Amino acid sequence: MSLVPLAGSRVEEAQVVEALSLLAGRPLVVLTGAGLSTDSGIPDYRGPNSRFAVSGGPRGAGPPGVMTFQEFVSGRTAQQRYWARSHLGWGRMRTASPNAGHLALARLDPELLITQNVDGLHEAAGSRRLVALHGRIAEVVCLGCRSTSPRGELQARLAQLNPGYADRHSGALTRPDGDVDLNDTDDFVVPGCTSCGGVLKPDVVFFGENVPAPRVRRCYAAVDSLLEDDGVLLVAGSSLTVMSGFRFVRRAARAGTPVVIVNRGATRGDEHATYALDVGCSEFLTALAG
Repeated sequence: MSLVPLAGSRVEEAQVVEALSLLAGRPLVVLTGAGLSTDSGIPDYRGPNSRFAVSGGPRGAGPPGVMTFQEFVSGRTAQQRYWARSHLGWGRMRTASPNAGHLALARLDPELLITQNVDGLHEAAGSRRLVALHGRIAEVVCLGCRSTSPRGELQARLAQLNPGYADRHSGALTRPDGDVDLNDTDDFVVPGCTSCGGVLKPDVVFFGENVPAPRVRRCYAAVDSLLEDDGVLLVAGSSLTVMSGFRFVRRAARAGTPVVIVNRGATRGDEHATYALDVGCSEFLTALAG
């Protein structure tokens, strides 16, 4: 695998070598985003080659077409639209496997791995000290009784209630957040919670929801400890457009902790970075893990 930057990129090869030297053997907190999972076949919104590329709009805003929490709880029509799309997308996403970047991070075993991804690939790769900042799409929560259940169980119920639906819409494009690009959802049947009949939602943080405070506190504590331990904050595959991840970069930089960002394309945090590298995540992390 080559670590030579793309032609016309914003980084020189010497910077890659310097960044690897800075990171080697030091305590790390790692923040990952969607760009780390593209090598596993899961598309992203903001990468330079994304079919769903997003540009413009206010910082921190959700990509066009992404359902907000407020929309989801607005009524059955929105819930039909979400679950019909997610039913098809989950059938594809759950077959994804960890790529070389996920495996390298499991070997590196950082002090804390903070991921903005909901795909569960870090867990599958064997990472131990992990905060899934936005939750995991493999779990479902009832908004009524708050009970949780495996997504696979709901997937089976959806398939039984909507026979042939996946086959009829097999050409729909997979979207980065685990669903598909589809508008024909009015006839989709959505079941309720098996315990109380309440509304079921994936146990992930939607736009319009807050990341649970205990997760944020754990991440802040890990980032703060880097200064005392002579550590580094490493960002891999995140544009840092939303505040949920960007705040950790800003906090580290303000404290004087070195920050290394590895991402295809510019990020919101580049001005705070010791090194901002336009190289592939899998290649860089594999080189770092040795």
